[in-house]
Amino acid sequence: MSDVSCPWCAIGLKSLEQALLKVGDEVRVDLHFQPFELNPDMGPDGQDIVEHVTQKYGATAEQQAATRETIRARGAAVGFTFDMERRGRIYNTFDAHRLLAWAEDEGMQRQLKTALLEAYFTRCEDPSNHEVLLRTAESVGLDRERAAIILGSNEYAEDVRTREQFFQRAGVKSVPAIIINQRHLISGGQPPEVFERALREIPGLEPETTA
Repeated sequence: MSDVSCPWCAIGLKSLEQALLKVGDEVRVDLHFQPFELNPDMGPDGQDIVEHVTQKYGATAEQQAATRETIRARGAAVGFTFDMERRGRIYNTFDAHRLLAWAEDEGMQRQLKTALLEAYFTRCEDPSNHEVLLRTAESVGLDRERAAIILGSNEYAEDVRTREQFFQRAGVKSVPAIIINQRHLISGGQPPEVFERALREIPGLEPETTA
């Protein structure tokens, strides 16, 4: 479970990918991204990021600056570039999740997820903007016209809401949340070695693993 406006989700994904490279053929992984909205009530214009974090978490400007530097450094360590100073606003991500649900059907969800994280955190683009979403989908090889039809309708809206509610009822309150074999939960943007150890040591891990 993750959101495209969650920096720790980007770190967690890159850490997991590094762990998967290290375990190699020891496990087979079928990776699916489930929707989670950090700010489901966010308006269409978004909100200034400093204002938002102050209101939501009570963090001071100094605390926020320290957190941004921690995120930047953790991202760099796993090969992800954050432009934390230029990213001025946070946005609604519901339409991005609808496209990710479609991309899963097309077998290209992981590619789109990575591209959306890069669009927001590296290039500081608006992930609620339909042109940004269409361009990002097209960049990974998805059909732009089909994406436009989805964004212009309510397709996948019910699917996204149903998945969000399912995992919320299951107790997931924050992201990233990685579930292995539908029962082992790892929370947070952990370093690669945590994921590697889990993939190697979880008792009863089947040869085919769902992460």
